[in-house]
Amino acid sequence: MGVLEGNWLGYATRPSPGLYPHQWSWDAAFVAIGYSHYAQERAEAELRSLFSGQWSNGLLPHIVFTDDHADYFPGPDFWQTERNPYAPRRPRTSGIVQPPVHATAALAIYRHARDRDRAHRFLEEILPRLAAWHWYLRRERIRNDDHLVEIWHPWESGMDNSPLWDEALNRLLPEQVRDWVRADLNHAKPEERPSDDEYDRYVQLVKLFREHNYHPELICRVTPFAIADVLYNSLWVQANTDLAEICRIVGADPTSFERWADETKAGMRRRLWDEELSTFVDFDLITKEPICTRVGAAYAPLYAGVPTRRQADAMVDQLTRTVGVQLDSTTWMVPSFDPRDGRFRPTNYWRGPIWINVNWILYRGLKRYGFDRLAETLRRSMIELPRRSGFFEHYDPRSGKGQGASQFAWTAALVLDLLFEP
Repeated sequence: MGVLEGNWLGYATRPSPGLYPHQWSWDAAFVAIGYSHYAQERAEAELRSLFSGQWSNGLLPHIVFTDDHADYFPGPDFWQTERNPYAPRRPRTSGIVQPPVHATAALAIYRHARDRDRAHRFLEEILPRLAAWHWYLRRERIRNDDHLVEIWHPWESGMDNSPLWDEALNRLLPEQVRDWVRADLNHAKPEERPSDDEYDRYVQLVKLFREHNYHPELICRVTPFAIADVLYNSLWVQANTDLAEICRIVGADPTSFERWADETKAGMRRRLWDEELSTFVDFDLITKEPICTRVGAAYAPLYAGVPTRRQADAMVDQLTRTVGVQLDSTTWMVPSFDPRDGRFRPTNYWRGPIWINVNWILYRGLKRYGFDRLAETLRRSMIELPRRSGFFEHYDPRSGKGQGASQFAWTAALVLDLLFEP
């Protein structure tokens, strides 16, 4: 609770001091889940603040900027989202999205509420905004009958420099002259952050979107980066399931959201399942080829009930035999990238470190399919690792040492969720 209190801005929660001074989209959802157990009003405020930056076309931006953004890049002056008529003038925001965990967070607020009447009113208030957000993704980010949501930037996945994106980013040539300066390295070690070349490509994509005034119908035609991501689509399935439940609670029609969850679940089984790897894999919509790279987030479909029983058994067998890491006799967790791959980097952001949110998603999936002993092992490990090393952004999968930003909000919030669990 002290970590969340230290990051509270009076109306929203920053992920950490220094490195992340604004409000991030999926961070806010995870933080709201943590608050929902003991601070109902603050959990509601977290989502209200985030949705204050929602565009009038339904887009929920991945960053809602605070007024103090001098030491952050790319800030609002670089994004220039005012080019798009749907973007709000205040607060200023980015022009891309992040994974849709928000209906899940809103439902958690209701389920954990001490004041259920207040929580019911909150669901009635937030439902139109959640529905608009889901309609945006359905309308603008699904281009085929597999009903898979596509992402157009690595930042939209939440897994910025995952090896999943290596080949797609290589379609972009490095800029000869870089008219920007990174600010993240003022607060973090270079070996724990994306490289300059990776950052260069992130910036190029933002410039491309900016040049097209953030109009999705134009970006869809020109983007060199368009991927159906396993994690994003898993969270989308669960978010639609949860939004349908919110509709039932407030007396609205859940039919569309139930159908969308079922359609995407079927599309993931049909398009993203890899029999040889015994897991789900991302799909590159530019090359029309699967991305056969195993990452920790590949097991997220368990969370949303996507795999068949046979697929789930095969996934967990692979997970325990080859991907999960035993830090010591009591702590077993899943790193962000397959430790057997030559590109594995145990300290480098999404190329190897352990992230609590990915393990929290996996924990929920293991419980859903009845892998109770393994789920309990993972739960104890997620509590023990921050207890030993502190509430960090991510952790070294060899030693458990904390890395990246310290006093990290979603790590604290999701540990609280585990501790409050009956």
